[in-house]
Amino acid sequence: MRKLSLLFAAVCMASTAAFAQKQIASPRDSVSGTVAGSEIKIWYGSPSVKGRTIGKEIAPYGKVWRTGANQATTFTTSKDIKVEGKTLAAGKYTLYTTPDEKEWKIIFNSQLMDGSRPIWGIKMDGSTTDDPAKDVLVVTVKPMKSKENNERFKFALNDKSFVLLWGDIAVPVKVK
Repeated sequence: MRKLSLLFAAVCMASTAAFAQKQIASPRDSVSGTVAGSEIKIWYGSPSVKGRTIGKEIAPYGKVWRTGANQATTFTTSKDIKVEGKTLAAGKYTLYTTPDEKEWKIIFNSQLMDGSRPIWGIKMDGSTTDDPAKDVLVVTVKPMKSKENNERFKFALNDKSFVLLWGDIAVPVKVK
């Protein structure tokens, strides 16, 4: 019986360590600040490129992406803002994107919960949880070459925009 208990404890420890490793692979991160007079906060999972090609093996071109990893990315604004010239009401949204070589769609969606749980971002089959019927705002922006290579996905804020940065790609989104 003692051997069985020790074996069970070892299996539990190994699975806990494996789970912890998996969680660290794409840690949660956030960025917040004042953009165009509004307090903005973006909370996201930060995956690594790990030698993969953006647009192919990760964040495939032409498909809706959860814009980060694990739990869906959230975007909060304290005031109504204009995103690429279109109005986004103050509030909290899930943020999805449709990457492409020449343009990215930025999607603000009103669905924050899946029943009593925060929305995860993807389904078991790997497809996104974005429900187009709940898309509040969709804008199109042009990606550009990043000034530096970013192994980890991240967002940056300045007084006039937020920017998605990953690998050698920068995706600026104007805010007024």
